[in-house]
Amino acid sequence: MGMEPGMGYDSAITIFSPDGRLFQVEYAIEAIRRGTTAIGMKVKGVGAVLTVEKRVLSRLVVPESVEKIFKIDEHIGVAIAGLTADARVLINQARINAQMHRLTYDEPINVEVLTREIGDLMQVYTQYAGVRPFGVKLLIMGVDDNGTQLFSTDPSGTYFGNLAAVIGAGEQQALELLEKDYQPDLDLDGMILLSLRALEQVIESELDATKVEITVITEDERKLKNLTVEEITNYIKRKT
Repeated sequence: MGMEPGMGYDSAITIFSPDGRLFQVEYAIEAIRRGTTAIGMKVKGVGAVLTVEKRVLSRLVVPESVEKIFKIDEHIGVAIAGLTADARVLINQARINAQMHRLTYDEPINVEVLTREIGDLMQVYTQYAGVRPFGVKLLIMGVDDNGTQLFSTDPSGTYFGNLAAVIGAGEQQALELLEKDYQPDLDLDGMILLSLRALEQVIESELDATKVEITVITEDERKLKNLTVEEITNYIKRKT
């Protein structure tokens, strides 16, 4: 009698199926596709932007309590798509790693070093019994001595450097717009406006400032800044 796809290869431990697949990792990626959309963009010499859809499912939920962009250190921010509870574990570990680096070396952590450490943790959860992969993708942006950095991770522990990236439900649709319109000479305003146009392609309702979270960083200041509702509203009016 034939075995159903995935049966026996995804129950208690993430192991390879006969055709070389890791079903639990694939299931985690599918969970991420159901999450809200997050867009990251960087331009060398300028800075980077994280723009995230903030989905409030009930009018009884306080909008400010829905957080999709997290500060790791003053020079590093992370946007998430997928299971927020899973992301919180990774965010807490990233914050610990960043502060330990400051205490040990008296300098801010390199963005790629932090990304690799979090990717290593995600990878560990793909190979031990009794655990499952993290059901979350991260966009990690920051500025260090190498300039502006943007990385994306997935549940396998793999990470990539990006000029622009999208995670979450609207990944494919938003990426098509970014691939067409992204330019390496955009200024900060241009990145914000482009990310809003990309988000508008995939958001399920009319775009307004209560449904968007935007964080920026510039190479000059090297400090994260969260845009206010008023600032986001002005950008939404300008995006066309």
